[in-house]
Amino acid sequence: MSLLPLSHAPRETLAGFTAVLSDIDDTLTLHGRLPAVAYGALERLHRAGLKIIAVTGRPAGWCDLIARQWPVDGVVGENGAFYFRYDDQAKKMFRVYSQSAEVRAANAQRLKAISLRILKEFPGTAIASDQAYREIDVAIDFCEDVPPLPLATAQKIADAFAEEGATAKVSSIHVNAWFGDHDKLSMSKKLLSEAFDIRVEDDIEKIAYCGDSPNDSPMFGFFPNGIGMANVMPLIKLMPHLPRYVTQAEGGTGFAEFADAVLHARG
Repeated sequence: MSLLPLSHAPRETLAGFTAVLSDIDDTLTLHGRLPAVAYGALERLHRAGLKIIAVTGRPAGWCDLIARQWPVDGVVGENGAFYFRYDDQAKKMFRVYSQSAEVRAANAQRLKAISLRILKEFPGTAIASDQAYREIDVAIDFCEDVPPLPLATAQKIADAFAEEGATAKVSSIHVNAWFGDHDKLSMSKKLLSEAFDIRVEDDIEKIAYCGDSPNDSPMFGFFPNGIGMANVMPLIKLMPHLPRYVTQAEGGTGFAEFADAVLHARG
């Protein structure tokens, strides 16, 4: 599949979206911050009636706030470990996990031991500053709050986790690792089905997925209407599956560009 500018997306494709799934870091954010244009874009899409789902590697603590306070219909967090959905009318948070509390606790101990070894093997890395708010995975920081390390180093860290039987994914800032067979796609399907009666396979052309990094590649491989932010371009050689369209702008400004295109197509 060849990469196309977002401006080449057919009007009927853009107008036909009923749901938007979006990564957060470097997709909605820009240089580590959430710009007003990106938050406004989420709100405008939400008000237009589209189901908006944030799909992220960020921790449960963050996802609770996002589900409560952002203009989204749900959040898939820690790379598919759970989904949170806040019902405004009932004033109730729904939390659905891929693992029981007992399994989560046991896996956390295993991951902690592996992580301590990896920190010694890869100088310059650190446990992510948001680790205290995580419930299932561990995040190794190679770029966010430490001097940036090469992506090749991040991939070696992921390989080290894999050698221990863990699943590991490289994002634009962290290497996330966990035990279990969950992922962003399976939990996104579960959320859309259980909460909104949307069967992804039947409505796949009506769902957009927005992302920016190698850990979004499986989602781009599944959803035919993948939207990459411009900052995905330096990473495409690391990605087996690419987005269909790419914005001109990076991060949150690119997401606002996408939202503008969708709303303009809808008239």
